[in-house]
Amino acid sequence: MRAPPRLYALVAAAVLSVVGTALVPTGATASAAIASATTTASVAPADAPSKRSMPSKASKASKASKASKASKASKATEPLRPNAAAPPKLRASGNKLVDENGTTRRLLGVNRSGGEFMCVQGYGIFDGPVDDASVKAIADWKVNAVRIPLNEECWLGLSHIDPAYGGTNYIAAVKALVARLEAHGITPIVELHWSHGTYTGGDSHCPDTAYATCQKPMPNARYTPAFWTSVAQTFKSDQAVVFDLFNEPFPDRATSDLTAAWKCWRDGGSCPGIDFQVAGMQTLLNAVRAAGAKNLVLIPGVAYSNDLRQWLTYKPNDPAGNLAAAWHTYNFNTCSSESCFNEQLAPVIAQVPFVAGEIGENTCSHGYIDRVMAWLDAKGASYLGWTWNTWDCSSGPSLISDYNGTPTNFGVGLRDHLKGMQ
Repeated sequence: MRAPPRLYALVAAAVLSVVGTALVPTGATASAAIASATTTASVAPADAPSKRSMPSKASKASKASKASKASKASKATEPLRPNAAAPPKLRASGNKLVDENGTTRRLLGVNRSGGEFMCVQGYGIFDGPVDDASVKAIADWKVNAVRIPLNEECWLGLSHIDPAYGGTNYIAAVKALVARLEAHGITPIVELHWSHGTYTGGDSHCPDTAYATCQKPMPNARYTPAFWTSVAQTFKSDQAVVFDLFNEPFPDRATSDLTAAWKCWRDGGSCPGIDFQVAGMQTLLNAVRAAGAKNLVLIPGVAYSNDLRQWLTYKPNDPAGNLAAAWHTYNFNTCSSESCFNEQLAPVIAQVPFVAGEIGENTCSHGYIDRVMAWLDAKGASYLGWTWNTWDCSSGPSLISDYNGTPTNFGVGLRDHLKGMQ
């Protein structure tokens, strides 16, 4: 998800007022950052903006590629069922996801935005309720997976984050939401959405600050490995939790050399056009596995998770063999036809499990996602709608108009489709 310019303007004053304050932790090692996540920050946060703006999916219209495709719907694989005793422990088997009994599964659900932006703006942790009643409303749509966007600075409890919304308090809130989802048989997908690092190159969204107040083109070497080490240690005993390494990489916007962008994506380091040291997907995966977590890991492509054409070529090495490809698509993206899906996505789906972590459109209708879901159904792939938040559906796009689960005109398409699959 990319936030609109107005959000960055509101956050800028707060960010600039603490630009001279040292971040905590100050070390570059994962151990130092992880240790700080167990305590509250000691430095007072900057004053929060006087009014919060909702992040917007409509601003993603500048992305060069987003794909989806339609075809005849299929029930070849059994979706996870809400309200089960517990969500399954998923693993990759060939190009499918299977549970502990070897049964083929699919992730079909929604995103629950808020954890990526509320804390860094000083307003809370989640946007709207995340109590049991609100989770039950999600489950009532026959959802079996919920993706939870996170902020690495809030998780690690850095000094500019209000301690009420960072460190141990933030982690406890995320763990509580994960537990509530699992109580309804829903698979939680924890995902890094906003991260640290000054970026002034192409498609820069908050060039005046290094803070995690917007999307960055790649994860950073200073904090992101520490974030994933801590997240993996937190959830490694619960293999029902899925890890989504990074929301929407766009190293290809920082350089015209696509090969260099893909190498940056996998290997990190000093990447062309990116101001900070990058942590590549291999480094983040290594951090997860070194922490002892064998959980399923989703790895997105480039071009805001839309371009997967070289995903198989640069696929990170996983000693656990438990990876899936992640992809995002909206109606305003370049790749939005069935012919494009067949050309760019089908080769990936043929080899690895495939999860469309975000599907949506800014039309306040559902014609585009209807096509996307039909195409993915026919391939036995997974998908999650953006987003279970009460924003305007044309600028969100939002699936709901209230947290009881009343759908918008856009949300009707996903809700009716999921219910019709039961």
